[in-house]
Parts: sequence; C-alpha cells; structure tokens
Amino acid sequence: MVNGVNPSKIWSPFGAFSMAVIQGEGQIVHLKGQVSLDRQGQIVGQDNMRAQVRKTLENIRDVLEAMGGQMADVISLVHYATDIEAFMTTGDIRKEFFSASYPVTTTVQIERLYHPELLIEITATAEIPRSRFRQPQSSA
Repeated sequence: MVNGVNPSKIWSPFGAFSMAVIQGEGQIVHLKGQVSLDRQGQIVGQDNMRAQVRKTLENIRDVLEAMGGQMADVISLVHYATDIEAFMTTGDIRKEFFSASYPVTTTVQIERLYHPELLIEITATAEIPRSRFRQPQSSA
C-alpha cells in the first residue's frame, strides 16, 4: 500500500496524481513500458488516444494481477505520449483505474514510439504487499 503526499507549500495536483508517495514494506515491481497491444500483439485503438490509454492501463493491471498486485499498488507512472493534448483528455479513464492516493506521474510528449500507430506508452512501478505477492508463471 502507498500513501500519497501533497505538501501544502507547493501547487495542488490538478488531476489523478500525487506529488510523492511513501512506500510500505512490500515487493517492488518495475513494469516494462506497456502499449496498446492485445494478446496477439495487435494494436488496439488505432488513431484513438483514449482507446489506447484504456488498453495500456488494462495491460498494466493484467501484469500486476499475475503477481497478486492491484492498480492501487502502483506508486509511479511515466507516460510517453505522441500528442500531449490528446493525452490530456484521458483523465477520466485514469480515474477508472486509480483512486486517491494517486501514483506520482510524469508525462512527456515524444515524437513517436517503436510503431507509428502507437500513441502512448506507460511505465509503472508498484509495491505489492508481501502477503499478496506471488511469483508469476512465465509464458517464456
């Protein structure tokens, strides 16, 4: 479990994020940057930032669940968006996956991702309580 921190001496968060999080005693998990691919590796939501953000967050959720984790365990996110204005319209989707205390978040606009039809990549770090953590079964 993480606890969000929003000090009163700096600006207040304007969206679904915290300024900092305090991490408990759990298993730290660093997720590879996720993109909007289905199980077969096909792009979901071509030319649709909202659909791609939703699928990318679903992929993060699914990776965490494989280890006993939940979206509430996420402490940090980095968004790599090809269109920052389009990304800024997805706050409501983030709120479907996260609630207070929100993870700390960094968002940057990039020229492109490894495939030109991908619009967003999100990396995450989570702290899964040891009582829930389980070694995932690898498909490799």
